[in-house]
Amino acid sequence: MSGRIGWYLRLMGVGLRTHVLHMSRSGFEQVTTLVSPLVYATLAVYLFRAGEHSDRLLQAAVGAGLMGVWSSVLFGSGGAIQDQRWLGTLESLVAAPAPLPLVLLPITFATAVVGMYSMLATVLWGVVLFDVPLAPAAPALFVPAVVVVVVSLGMTGLLMAATFVLLRNANALANALDYPVWMLSGMLVSTTVLPAWTHPITWILPTSWGARAVQAATGGGDVLWPAAMALVTGALYVVLALAALVWVERRARDAGTLALT
Repeated sequence: MSGRIGWYLRLMGVGLRTHVLHMSRSGFEQVTTLVSPLVYATLAVYLFRAGEHSDRLLQAAVGAGLMGVWSSVLFGSGGAIQDQRWLGTLESLVAAPAPLPLVLLPITFATAVVGMYSMLATVLWGVVLFDVPLAPAAPALFVPAVVVVVVSLGMTGLLMAATFVLLRNANALANALDYPVWMLSGMLVSTTVLPAWTHPITWILPTSWGARAVQAATGGGDVLWPAAMALVTGALYVVLALAALVWVERRARDAGTLALT
């Protein structure tokens, strides 16, 4: 049992390193992770200052970073599967001895890890250029909250990857999910200003709970409860992803049309 666990951990480690290096050489990923978050952070700081919320500039910078992390996970998870399909290696991944979820999970975690640059960049951008005070309300919990966001987003990405395997135009779905999830997760604007019918949707999004944990660590509030809920909902997404992948793999083996699905 211990040998199998060690093999799984090595597989995760090698896969994570490989896909992080692969994404670092993608021009699209470089723009998504290097440039876009800085634009978001600049706009957020000016908007908060114009709205006389100068005391929440650090939250604005952190929220812009969360937006960048989500974009990286969303497009990275879908793009990685599409890349495998275009390269003709998707069938090999499905037929490999390693379980398909363990093959896909490093891809989704790699997108979250690469997206963490967005968080670091937006905070430093605000501190250096806009004199945003670097004083989170709970300094000891800020880094753990960010780690929770990475883990929960990685688990969310697994479900998206399982869905994207079925869709030839997965990028179209990714484009449609980008902005709505920003809003529904309260990354930059509080979900309390959204219509009441949207609130149940926010409760089932790991991104919503993760954003609450990070924002609470930044501006004050309960950090542990939203962090725990982010992991719980993320685990639920993993269960759904595993069920979807079992169905996808069985369908692909029976029909032999994975690349054409």
